[in-house]
Amino acid sequence: MKIAALGPEGTISHEVAHKIAGSNDIILLPSIARIFGFVMAGEGVGLVPLENSESGGIGATLNGLREHPVFITGQITVPVAHHFAVADPGDTISTLYVHPETHEQCAVFIESLGIPVVHTASNAESARSAHLGVHTGAITTRTAAEHWSLSLIRTDVQNTANNRTRFIRISREPCPVPESGTCSILVDPADDRVGLLHAILGVFRDRGINLSRIESRPSTRRMGEYIFFLDADLHPQWQEALSALAPMARVRALGCYGTLGEAP
Repeated sequence: MKIAALGPEGTISHEVAHKIAGSNDIILLPSIARIFGFVMAGEGVGLVPLENSESGGIGATLNGLREHPVFITGQITVPVAHHFAVADPGDTISTLYVHPETHEQCAVFIESLGIPVVHTASNAESARSAHLGVHTGAITTRTAAEHWSLSLIRTDVQNTANNRTRFIRISREPCPVPESGTCSILVDPADDRVGLLHAILGVFRDRGINLSRIESRPSTRRMGEYIFFLDADLHPQWQEALSALAPMARVRALGCYGTLGEAP
């Protein structure tokens, strides 16, 4: 089955897709929105970044999960290293190309350079732009730097040594429930009242279900109204918990799933 990932060649998404699917069935697309469209069109599955240990949730992925009736069918968390690369090591760099998420993950180093930043669509695009420009550099991956013949001036410029990104595989159909793993839901509260979030979380507490992640996003209906993405450890009372949530919120199950391969 074909798997779509964020391209062009040399992105972290491309590297992860290659790790879990090999090289023959990967389709590289220019945006996360296009990956969701690929999945919805029935052309295959998608691989998208969900969250980073430094910068948090990936907005485009969370929006895609909210807007499209897809399911999460697997996850993998990988270490992420970013590098400062240039076309000419002897050049004075006056412009730095960086993907917005990478910018957050490398903000300390980028601030120290004092160079104007231009945001790009991907780490690979950052490397390509630096290759084509004059007096330009990029914060990018080693693979992309090598592909565009850039020289690495400084490696591992991310803010923290333990920088990691969690990727999820998305599909039009759910996968069989594994013996152990993670379950994800989208919770849209039915009203706005005192103690509602406490009551929602209490559903899981009362059943001994461990919540591993909760993230709020604007509902887009009006200011101050939010929806919630929740991840929990798979538990025998998971379906019972979803039933208990029904009177207080609209709930969409995003799937129960395991790990894709062995993360480094």
